[in-house]
Amino acid sequence: MSEIFDKSYIQDKVDVCVVGAGHAGCEAALACARLGLRTVIFTVSVDSIALMPCNPNIGGTSKGHLVREIDALGGEMGNIIDKTFIQSKMLNKSKGPAVHSLRAQADKAEYSRAMRKVLENQENLTIKQAEVCKILTDNYDCYYNKESAATKKITGVMTFTGAIYECKAVILCTGTYLKARCLCGEAITYTGPNGLQAANYLTESLEDLGIEMRRFKTGTPARMDGNTIDYSKMEEQFGDEKVVPFSFLTDPADVQIDQVSCWLTYTNENTHDIIRANLDRSPIYAGIIEGTGPRYCPSIEDKVVKFSDKDRHQVFIEPEGIHTNEMYVGGMSSSLPEDVQLAMYRTVPGLEHCKIVRNAYAIEYDCINPRQLYPTLEFKDIKGLFSGGQFNGSSGYEEAAAQGLIAGINAALTILGKQPVILDRSQAYIGVLIDDLVTKENFEPYRMMTSRAEYRLLLRQDNADLRLRQIGYEVGLVSDEVYHKTLQKKKMIEEEIYRLKNTVIGAAKENQDFLEKCGSSLLKTGTNLAELMCRPELTYKTLAEIDTKRIPLPEDVIEQVEIEVKYEGYIERQMRQVEQYKKMEKKRIPADLNYNDISSLRLEARQKLIDFKPVSVGQASRISGVSPADISVLLIYLEHYHKT
Repeated sequence: MSEIFDKSYIQDKVDVCVVGAGHAGCEAALACARLGLRTVIFTVSVDSIALMPCNPNIGGTSKGHLVREIDALGGEMGNIIDKTFIQSKMLNKSKGPAVHSLRAQADKAEYSRAMRKVLENQENLTIKQAEVCKILTDNYDCYYNKESAATKKITGVMTFTGAIYECKAVILCTGTYLKARCLCGEAITYTGPNGLQAANYLTESLEDLGIEMRRFKTGTPARMDGNTIDYSKMEEQFGDEKVVPFSFLTDPADVQIDQVSCWLTYTNENTHDIIRANLDRSPIYAGIIEGTGPRYCPSIEDKVVKFSDKDRHQVFIEPEGIHTNEMYVGGMSSSLPEDVQLAMYRTVPGLEHCKIVRNAYAIEYDCINPRQLYPTLEFKDIKGLFSGGQFNGSSGYEEAAAQGLIAGINAALTILGKQPVILDRSQAYIGVLIDDLVTKENFEPYRMMTSRAEYRLLLRQDNADLRLRQIGYEVGLVSDEVYHKTLQKKKMIEEEIYRLKNTVIGAAKENQDFLEKCGSSLLKTGTNLAELMCRPELTYKTLAEIDTKRIPLPEDVIEQVEIEVKYEGYIERQMRQVEQYKKMEKKRIPADLNYNDISSLRLEARQKLIDFKPVSVGQASRISGVSPADISVLLIYLEHYHKT
């Protein structure tokens, strides 16, 4: 590479360089460009923009929350999936609203094409097919990190051809491409996903900058020729009769389309026997794979070994798109050799005569330890260098897009001299995701789950616009028109709840007859409509019969009214918990605080605090190895510190 660097030349001067055009890179680049900054997005192949190298869907449990939040902040993912989905389902409908999550099967080629079109037509944004090989920096006297002599400032990037793009900020969204290699049994190819070119040089540049790298792995199942599958042996899976869009801006009428079917089948003991007999040929169990894989998305080999008591595992057969016969075999990702894969898949009912179009494989790649990042997703020791997506040690398209959006927003705000956006755990799933990444030790690809969110009753996917629209508006990614529509929606919700609480229903015969018909206990005295709605058997819509003064309201307003009324007690309790949480988050820790001066801190806590550099006492309290007693010591010290 040294010869290439010797022949370098200035190609362009821009504001922001985004490295990688996956789901994180697309959101990061669009955010920067829409905020008026000259932006260039680099990709090893323009054909890989917004690629779905694994499962062909967007959303799912907790991930649907992230997509809604991205949309509320002014991101693009929800809008694109609404235009390109082929099946949609609201998951967990039998449970409470906190865990309802939207999931849509995508036409993956159309999704990529639609996102690319948005990027190509975005003002201030240039797409460049090139491999970024080096991050360029200058030494920088960083005001918030006096202890670090090695702190640097971004000046640009260099490509493989020696072209230098001078810039003020760089956002790394390299996904699974850094020093990637794909493994299928004994066969190893040094490529990125889907056989695309790997990025083999950037890791060395990052290590030279003192960035701690890790080696992670993930995997994907085979794709089958749909014409060789016997669907009569499988259970047909339909989409929802009434489709709910991801984007709050999408007209619900526009997504009521004819949907394709997916299919459910199962592995069996024959499948498991073949896998067990060939474990020595699996790179995972043969010790060939160095990286750590995702615990919550295991390969079929892992499932058979770790869940040996189960005699079958679910297998979902999902179409990759309308204009292809390829079918995705969900639940059976593998790195076994091709001959074993074919034998294994053919034991599954409906796949007895299947033909593999693309083999399953595992992929290893370089990523970072995300504790090197501030909650803004800027590197602590490199001013102007931001990071998002799987490069941060996470998994999933939605997690990537959420991080890319926040990294893009904060890179732009830094250049514009404005305060960054930091979403906390009580504001958004995005806040939970980023806080977990930068404060906790993550030794495997991080996956978002509803159980990770302490305040999930407040952070529902249905109210993401009410929670986050204002932030998107203040940043500049949400228009006046959209923001004022959200304010009007909020006003209608509040007014209707007030009306329900102040509309008294007496024990008149028509009211008693109505309650009896609904299987609800009769009234002994007057009550209000809100109290009646709290009864499990009654809903806002059923109460219309005795609520003669109501006016027609939009469906999304009715949904919020019902949830707010029925869960009022639980919501208020969680809001009190948030108040306590906020107190700790508001206690800021000075950037130049020397933890070695706090003699009462335990050595482990002192080392962890120096390492993580938390921005608040709340964040410090979530660092593994920092005890409640350490936090008490820190609070006492800070009180004295601020008085001096």
